[in-house]
Amino acid sequence: MFKKEVRIIAWDDCAFSFSQKSVTAVGVIFRGGDFIDGLLAVKIKKDGLDATEKIANAINKSRHFDQLSIIMLNGITFAGFNVVDIKKLEKKTGMPVIAVMRDMPDMKKFLLAMKRVNKYSLRLKIVKAAGKIHKYKDIHYQKAGLTPKACEEILKLTCTRAKIPEPLRVAHLIASGLGGHSKGGA
Repeated sequence: MFKKEVRIIAWDDCAFSFSQKSVTAVGVIFRGGDFIDGLLAVKIKKDGLDATEKIANAINKSRHFDQLSIIMLNGITFAGFNVVDIKKLEKKTGMPVIAVMRDMPDMKKFLLAMKRVNKYSLRLKIVKAAGKIHKYKDIHYQKAGLTPKACEEILKLTCTRAKIPEPLRVAHLIASGLGGHSKGGA
């Protein structure tokens, strides 16, 4: 169903300190799981609610927009608890979204921690709207605009050098470098 060089944009956020008010999120444009074609970056508020809008606007204004087919995210939270609404992101860009997680999250701990930031009920609504967490090999994902079968086809195509998709692995490496360090695992 998907060409080997399907254009994917994968997003991850840079490391940040407690005192920072904004965090850089990096979007890497990839051909399948093999070649990098470009790079985008946006500033989002730490524990804010602007990640969905900022990522959508960056994609829609990108010179790569017409070539892009799929959005990948490193989970649905950026810059602390700035939760990406994957259904809204799909609608705003016209592209399906796959949010990949290395491990199955402990939702009880996650939701308890999220209570520490403002607008908990809105954030909870966004988290619930992301839907079921699916498993593919050793990773997990949530999706918008694709069937599980189509997501797994994309994951198979892009997991070329590690258990996580290559576009996300590279986005993580770049974001880690810009943030000053890598926690490893890419």
